[in-house]
Amino acid sequence: MKTSKQTFVTPVGEVTYLTLTNARGSQVTLSSLGAGIIAIRVPDREGNIADVVIGYPEAADYIADGPCAGKTPGRYANRIANGRFTLEGKTYTLPVNNGPNHLHGGPDGYQNRAWEMEEVAPGKIQFTIESADGDAGYPANLKATVTYTWDDDDNLTIEYGATADSPTVVNLTNHSYFNLAGHDAGAAKAMNQLLQLNCSRWLPTDDTLVPTGELAPVDGTPMDFRKARKVGESIFPAGAAPSTENLITDFDAIRFGKGYDNCWMSDSPAGELATIATLEDTTSGRKLSVATDQPAVQVYGGNWVSGCPTGKDGAVYTDFCAVAIECQGCPDAPNKPGFPSQVVSPQLPYRRTIRFSFSAG
Repeated sequence: MKTSKQTFVTPVGEVTYLTLTNARGSQVTLSSLGAGIIAIRVPDREGNIADVVIGYPEAADYIADGPCAGKTPGRYANRIANGRFTLEGKTYTLPVNNGPNHLHGGPDGYQNRAWEMEEVAPGKIQFTIESADGDAGYPANLKATVTYTWDDDDNLTIEYGATADSPTVVNLTNHSYFNLAGHDAGAAKAMNQLLQLNCSRWLPTDDTLVPTGELAPVDGTPMDFRKARKVGESIFPAGAAPSTENLITDFDAIRFGKGYDNCWMSDSPAGELATIATLEDTTSGRKLSVATDQPAVQVYGGNWVSGCPTGKDGAVYTDFCAVAIECQGCPDAPNKPGFPSQVVSPQLPYRRTIRFSFSAG
């Protein structure tokens, strides 16, 4: 495993990139800003290598970018309704930054901070951040780690950890956007890729995208991806260009999110590392298999990507140009007792894993 390093000065301090190159020549580039993924370069069936995640040419462009491209949001990824939750009888107030709700830890979430970075072994990089009691309104002093391991079989394993000195809530994930035809291949390519989810239930939301608390079956709805099918199949008319103007909005979830921005519950046993999703580009042959022990996955079709910074290689990213597959705890779980708990305490540390496995055939 080869490692190369770059350092940049940004408004949030020095940012370091590490690029890991495996025996096949496939690469992952990681950043200390937001403990993020900057690039994933993997081969197609002909051996041609392409970068398959969206991103930007300048390190500073990742600061407070709307898409949160490739980064680790926190303390709590996804939404908390009205920026409020109650824990052990005390109500906590968080900054509201997404309509009436708190999203991804607020405007100064972990995704917009420089993490400490350490290469702990060949191909293994650990990021660490410490967060004080009261940071963004959350209780407890918290220490979080994100450890990436890149191997010679094109598997990227992400291990999350967090410890706290008193009870708090934590939800960590990776926010990469994938287009397996290439990061700059565009919306039509992204929406034609085949998605499969090993999930028979999903979480309906209100019109602000906060779950109602119901677990609904996917049967007979646009949310049914138990068999692989095109990402855009149920949200755009056949043959139509992927655009807001062409969106089919007769299903509430699609109308509320301007496309897919929804959470599905895993069918795998709790805590078991198992495949929850696959994404495939049949033209290039590239396939992504996503395994996790997280209870749920948020699929976001890049519905609001337009207007983000200019992309790598001069790419102009548009809505629907890539798909985020965010394995995580349920949104608004601190306010939904029926959802799996995201409470962390001195007696109950946080440990979760996501594995992105790339292949071509």
